[in-house]
Amino acid sequence: MSEAIKFLFDGPADASQRLALAHGAGAPMDSPFMTAFAEGLGARGIRVARFEFPYMAARRNTGRKLPPDRQPVLLDAWARAVQALGHRETLVIGGKSMGGRLASMVADTLGVRGLACLGYPFHPPGKPAQTRITHLADLKTPALIVQGTRDPLGGRTDVAGYALSPSIEIAWIEDGDHDLKPLKRSGRTQDECWRAAMDRVAEFMNKI
Repeated sequence: MSEAIKFLFDGPADASQRLALAHGAGAPMDSPFMTAFAEGLGARGIRVARFEFPYMAARRNTGRKLPPDRQPVLLDAWARAVQALGHRETLVIGGKSMGGRLASMVADTLGVRGLACLGYPFHPPGKPAQTRITHLADLKTPALIVQGTRDPLGGRTDVAGYALSPSIEIAWIEDGDHDLKPLKRSGRTQDECWRAAMDRVAEFMNKI
């Protein structure tokens, strides 16, 4: 039997806006990025629930750096997380990189209210021909992808050529990389870029 999903919560317990966030492939749910976004969105009045996929939860127990689970296991974890949180018709799901991509693969099936991806991995680094976008052409769930303009996993030029569903909105973070961080010479700070990304997610959740 699969272990119960464990959550970290931020934001008001009685908030009308609810967001479930999953981590990327290499960092846990309490990484600096995930913590900053959960706390920042929580401060914007959103109830945020973070959780970990089984392989990442196992790292805490064993101390071993395990690779991501097989895709069926990861997708099942998303389904169990949504079931545990309940009221899926009011729930937005998403996450960082891999976490957001997996959420996009189950959003329509699970019947959630919306999808919010932070740095979508449109293709592996240096392999623009190996796209991960087939399912995005027919996505029905209202979706926001917050993407850095110089993300090596899908920058502005790459994404401009993709056939994406009209339900998907792209919010570009100028000069941001895959972690939505800018170059120093851009004159922008990480905090500015991250706050801009949080604002876009909050705006999206308020309008859908």
